[in-house]
Formats: sequence, structure tokens, C-alpha cells
Amino acid sequence: MGNLLKVLTCTDLEQEPNFFLDFENAQPTEAEREVWDQVDVVLKDAKGILDELQAYKGAGQEIREAIQNPSDDALQEQAWAAVVPLVGKLKKFFEFSQRLEAALHSLLGALTNETYSDPTQHLEREQALAKQFAEILHFTLRFDELKMTNPAIQNDFSYYRRTLSRMRINNVPAEGENEVNNELANRISLFYADATPMLKALSDGTTKFVSENKNLPIENTTDCLSTMASVCKVMLETPEYRSRFNSEDTVSFCLRVMVGVIILYDYVHPVGAFAKSSKIDMKGCIKVLKDQPPNSVEGLLNALRYTTKHLNDESTNKTIKSMLQ
Repeated sequence: MGNLLKVLTCTDLEQEPNFFLDFENAQPTEAEREVWDQVDVVLKDAKGILDELQAYKGAGQEIREAIQNPSDDALQEQAWAAVVPLVGKLKKFFEFSQRLEAALHSLLGALTNETYSDPTQHLEREQALAKQFAEILHFTLRFDELKMTNPAIQNDFSYYRRTLSRMRINNVPAEGENEVNNELANRISLFYADATPMLKALSDGTTKFVSENKNLPIENTTDCLSTMASVCKVMLETPEYRSRFNSEDTVSFCLRVMVGVIILYDYVHPVGAFAKSSKIDMKGCIKVLKDQPPNSVEGLLNALRYTTKHLNDESTNKTIKSMLQ
């Protein structure tokens, strides 16, 4: 159907639902337009957020000098002047995570409702929404990869909070306090304390979506995620499909999306992605990752190792555990 070709649909995991989904060119139908427009507004800002995060250098030098010379007021002021605008950026990233979570809710609502009888039909007939869902996951994992390699983020924010606290004690007016008050600072601090903050926001958001929609079977959400993981795996391991990508970037896009939906599934499904009853072929997905150039996927393998919920459960297959060691 269009650019989405149904290869086969079967409940047996050995013959999981396999599709080719055109992540590069899918356009919204009239039925998708309302949700697509809402989500598009958020996604248009995603690249700018990644560019800003990638360019984030931090105020390490200024902070070090201020700490080493506590009685030098000029150095204290320089450090504060350097940190305040950076905190403004960190606040912006945090607020974007909330917008992204709201966009995810809209997409999950559309992709899991009872309009169609199963996730196969949803993905077949709502390709543009599936593509947006994939773009959110791609952004999320890319954001967290950049954050994990930038210790300046937490150092800058810790310095900001310590200095703000000292200013309050000494009744010194703090120019940057209007930017981030104490309550917001606590929330932002918790956000960045997580190794993968954007992924945690999406995982929490997906769990919240399930708990808020009690009339919707949880399988509607988990089957949507497992089907998307299968779509990505098949496109990556099948030369015929992979050759249809117009850009090599689509390979890394598919890899990130596959890992993102596995992690979300692991959080939302009662027994997770690694259990025998999981509808995700975890061995197959890990093999696809390991078949890529090592440098390109280490961050994604680490995301499976360290940000999933059930990998270390006793019920997890020993082969899967050893594949991720």
C-alpha cells in the first residue's frame, strides 16, 4: 500500500510482522492532518535544539577560576555572567522535553485508538504519524548521546544552584533568578541527573499515557511499539529494503528508532522487552546492531544495557544478556 509494503503478518515471533515503511517521504493524509500539524510544530524546533546542545561548551574555565579565587569579586561576577545564559539554554532544553512528551501523547492517541483493529493497519494507513513518532525517538536518542558526552551541563547547573543559594543567604540580588526559580531549578536538576534525560521523559510519558487511558488495552500501545521495532529491524537486515533508502543517514535513523521503541516497550510492558513472551525479537535486533560498524552503534548498545528496565531480570534469556555484555 503506497510506500508501505506488507511482507507478512503472523503472530508467531519467528515470523513477526515485517514491513517496509518509507521514513523518508511519507506525507499526511487528511485524517492524519490535525495531529500531524500539532506534532510538526514541535519537531520543527528539534534540529535547533540538537544544534545548540552540540555547540554547548560550558563555563568550566570561568567556574574553575572563580572557585580557586573565592575572594576575587571580579572572577565571581565573570563566572556568574557566563553561567546565567547557559542556564537559560538548559531551561529551554528541559521545556522542550515537556513539549516532546505532549507530542508523543498526541501520536500515541492516534496510533493506538480503535479506528483500526491492529497496529499493522495503523502503520499502514497512518505512515506520516509513524514517521513523526520515529523522528521523536531519533531526536531523543541523539539528544541523550550528546548529553552523556558533555559533563559541562551538570557542572554548570550545579554551580548556578550553589551560587544562587549563597546569594540568597547573603541577601544579594541575583540577576539570573528570574530565569530559573528554586522550584523549577529542582525539576531541571532532576532531569539532567538522569544519564538519558530525554529518554526517561518519553518513557515516563508513555507509562503515563497508558495509565491515563485505562479504557484502552495496554496491548494497543505495546503492539504499536513492537511492530515499529520489527519494521526497523527488517528494513536494516534486508538488502532489498535497505537499498531503497535515498540517504545513508536513514540507516542510523532506523537504528535509533528501533532502540528507542525497544526501551519504551520495556518500560510500558508489564514483563518488558526481554521476556520470553515479548513480541520483540531481541536477539534479532541486537544482531542487527552488532552488524553495523562498531563506532556507530556503541551508544545505542549502551542505551539497551543501561537504560532499559528489565534486562537484568532473572527471566531474561542468558543468550540475550551475553550478547549485550
